[in-house]
Amino acid sequence: MTTPLPTIVPPVGRRDGKRIVIAGASSLLGAEVRTVLEESRFAGATIRLLDEPFAVGLLTAAAGEPAIIQPVEEGSFELAETVFFTGSPKFTRANLAAAREQGATVIDLSGALAEDGTGYAWFPKLDRLLGREFDKSQRAYTVPSAAATAAVSLTLALEKLELKSLSVVCFQPVSEAGRAGVEELETQTGQLLSFQGVGRPVFDTQVAFNMLDRFGPASTHELSAVRDRIRAELKLCLGASNSAVALQLLHSPVYYGTAFSVCVPLGDSAGHASARQILAACTDAGFVFAETSQARPSNVSVAGESILQLTAPELDPMPPGAWWFWGAADNFRLPAANAVKLAEMLS
Repeated sequence: MTTPLPTIVPPVGRRDGKRIVIAGASSLLGAEVRTVLEESRFAGATIRLLDEPFAVGLLTAAAGEPAIIQPVEEGSFELAETVFFTGSPKFTRANLAAAREQGATVIDLSGALAEDGTGYAWFPKLDRLLGREFDKSQRAYTVPSAAATAAVSLTLALEKLELKSLSVVCFQPVSEAGRAGVEELETQTGQLLSFQGVGRPVFDTQVAFNMLDRFGPASTHELSAVRDRIRAELKLCLGASNSAVALQLLHSPVYYGTAFSVCVPLGDSAGHASARQILAACTDAGFVFAETSQARPSNVSVAGESILQLTAPELDPMPPGAWWFWGAADNFRLPAANAVKLAEMLS
């Protein structure tokens, strides 16, 4: 008996709507971009979902209708107005030229353009913080990760207070390794609570109940590679000022949300800057401060939010003029919301 071929579901949306492509649609970031698009004024757009061969044929939904993830083929980017790259940097580089040849505006969330030193970096408030006008004529834009957005925003906010340097430690959740990473943490947690040995096909080490600066040697996921990507995003956003930022990235045994700890010495002349001045500068840069001690930034507090949460700065009693910050952001919602906001500005 011959097995019937699956029905091919075409790109969804109105025929007269804007045509949008999500390349890397099976990723958690791609799914978040799709969700934010459906909540925006692009809700009626025609959405085409593309990805690498391992994800082709997966049934999902877009614009409230069933949609199948398609392979990248000749004509995949035809008539697309905007292409969001949300997969791996390698996948972006392999398909960037095809998207550009069709005249689409590229919005890269994969980090590929930042690593290559190309693309116009953008997130809300970045243009104003840099003192530049938004350039709508660009054809390729880079939307930085949540970690880079936080570090860039804090650096530019405190420059007016004579910032000398900024040291930031970012804590990465397992969801940065995709659904497989989330499932491995969940599985390891159950195994350890049952006093069993842990499986480690994704990270090649124990990630549950454990903090790490690197994964096992057999893992395809490297914290050093993510750190290099964040540094590339910092350089693209800050230019020469990125040399003031020292960065470390650590694994945190949580599912979602990026948290960060920052130490900022403000130097001799600004050493007496008040917490009020720092609060005002950070608020102007887009940070949202917790109003009560019970609502401090955490992976939980930022879930589903498109904001950067920050605690009020605390003065270190030892190094003169050194201030500590603690903050968090949703590692998918923040860049996805920024990318869709950029697409709305360009349309």
